[in-house]
Amino acid sequence: MARKQRIHYSGALYHVIARGNNGEYVLKEDEDKKKYIETIKKYKERFKFSIYAYCIMDNHIHLLIEVSDTPLSKIMQGIQQVYTQDYNRKNKRTGHVFQQRYKAIVCNKDGYLLHLTKYIHKNPVEANKTKDVNYEWSSYREYMRGKNDLIDVNFVLKILSNNKTKAIEEYKKYVNDEMDDIEQCEYEVKEAQTGNIDREEKIELDALITEILEQEKISLEEIKARTRQQRISDIRKIIILLAIKHCKTTSTELAKKLNLQVSMVSKIKAGETMKTKYMEEIIKRWSK
Repeated sequence: MARKQRIHYSGALYHVIARGNNGEYVLKEDEDKKKYIETIKKYKERFKFSIYAYCIMDNHIHLLIEVSDTPLSKIMQGIQQVYTQDYNRKNKRTGHVFQQRYKAIVCNKDGYLLHLTKYIHKNPVEANKTKDVNYEWSSYREYMRGKNDLIDVNFVLKILSNNKTKAIEEYKKYVNDEMDDIEQCEYEVKEAQTGNIDREEKIELDALITEILEQEKISLEEIKARTRQQRISDIRKIIILLAIKHCKTTSTELAKKLNLQVSMVSKIKAGETMKTKYMEEIIKRWSK
C-alpha cells in the first residue's frame, strides 16, 4: 500500500521526530550532535524555513519547523541524507542511519507553538538525560540569550511580552513549570487540519481496558497498584499501545486510568521502552 503524502502548505508548522534505525544511538557523540545542527543550518539557508525549537538526543531528534514554499519532505530528505553520508563515512559503515519514516505532526501555530517549544526543551529532563532544561544540545539556551541564530526566538518570546528581558524571564518560568499534555494538543490539531486522518473505527477506552483485563485474568486494581512486577508492567504497556491505535484518548487520560505519570505514558507511546515477547504476542493477537 502506498504511503500517504505529507500535508504541505506555506506556513505549515510541523513537530518532527526522527529516530535512529532500530533505536540505535546514532547521535551519541557531541561531534555527531554538532554535525546534525550544522546540517540543519545549511538547509535552513537553502530552503528558507523557520525553526522554533530543536533537541538532539542520543538516539532521536525533535524539530519544530515552519515551512514556506519547500515541502517538509524535501527539507528532511536533505538533512537526513547529508547526516547519514557523513555518519557512515566516519564510522566506516553503510545502510540506514535513521528509521525510514520520520514522524511529522501538523500543528496549530497560534494555539500550540509555545506548548510545543516547552515539550521539546523538556525532553532531556523527561528522559532523565539532564536534571534541568539547560541542555547543551537543545535550543533552550538560544531562548535564554534572546538572539535569533538558528532558532527564530522572537516570535515565541513576543507571545509572552513585547519587552524581551521580561519575555525571557517568563519563558524560563514557563518551561520549568509542570509538563503540558502535548499529545492532546497535537491530536486535536491533526484531526482539525487533516479531516480525520485515521478512518479506522474507534472503540471506547474503558471497553478496551475491560477486554484486555478479562483476557489476561487480572483486575484494574492490580494494574493500578505501584509494583514493578513484569507481567503487570507489560499489561499496562499493552493497554497504552493498543489504546493509541484503537481509541480516541490522550496521555493524561491513560495516566489517570492506569495510575502512571504522564511522562511514562509518553515514553511508552514513543517506543522508548522495551517490548517483551509476552507483549508482542498479545498485540499481535489484537492486530488480527
